[in-house]
Amino acid sequence: MLNLSLGSVSIPLKDIFQSLIGEENTNKSWQYIIANYRLPKTITAMMVGSSLAISGLLMQTLFRNPLAGPFVLGISSGASLGVAFLLLSAGLFGSAFANLAAMNYSMVLAASLGAFMVLLVVLMAAAKVRNTMSILIIGLMFGSFTSAIISILAYFSNAEQLQQFMFWSYGSVGNLSWFDIGLFLGVEIIGFAMILFIIKPLNSLLLGENYAKSMGVNFKTTRTLALIATSLLTGVCTAFAGPIAFIGLAVPHLTKLIINTSNHKVLVPAVALMGAIVMLISDTIAQLPNSSFTLPINAVTTLFGAPIVIWLLVRKRKILF
Repeated sequence: MLNLSLGSVSIPLKDIFQSLIGEENTNKSWQYIIANYRLPKTITAMMVGSSLAISGLLMQTLFRNPLAGPFVLGISSGASLGVAFLLLSAGLFGSAFANLAAMNYSMVLAASLGAFMVLLVVLMAAAKVRNTMSILIIGLMFGSFTSAIISILAYFSNAEQLQQFMFWSYGSVGNLSWFDIGLFLGVEIIGFAMILFIIKPLNSLLLGENYAKSMGVNFKTTRTLALIATSLLTGVCTAFAGPIAFIGLAVPHLTKLIINTSNHKVLVPAVALMGAIVMLISDTIAQLPNSSFTLPINAVTTLFGAPIVIWLLVRKRKILF
């Protein structure tokens, strides 16, 4: 409700509530702002926060690494590479890419294609490699490889193209239509459905791969489902909202510190809820109430979120893992 209320134009909570339940609002402009701008942005922030947070939890459990996040597989890097090819390639390949960039959904399609290509590489590696840590290293190496290609494309780009790519990389949850939200939600539901099948095996993985196998867990199937679910959730978030940092890495730890459990039957819904809350708070701060300026959401998530996690770690002195 606060996220809907605060912004360049402050709308009273009573009017927001009346608008949401379908009552005729006295101020038609407020009703239009809520229905077409604020509500889609709020729903997008909740979906992005929950998706990235759960993806981070899956990766930290699968790799048994507290520093793992949703971007360790290189999915976000692949999406960034797709957008970089679209926005920065005019300097190398002529104006054809510049014309493509002006088309509707061009950046979403480019990011989705880049993320899908990386997903194929990760799944092929998972089929060939037995050691889970090797998949982590492959993902990190692929991220470095894509960063190098983006640097080359940026070197041959002009200032306008670089600015456009930089603005995309800052992340934004405010540009989605209701149709976009429907697509986003469809992919998110598929990813969450996959996670429901592996919640119980995830608890076994906390004690190691060999222990999980001794408990009858089909490790290969669990790992594949976790990788696909993370790729889908991270890929759709990056495609529609850009590469948003911090949420996937920190929210699982923040949730564990608050509820003090490592049981995934509790953690998965709790992390999803906490991710949505943190993202909503960050977006509320980013839109600078009573101001026409909007801060980059990437900067806000880290700037205000990191000190909270540090304070909780110092206060609790340990973290469940």
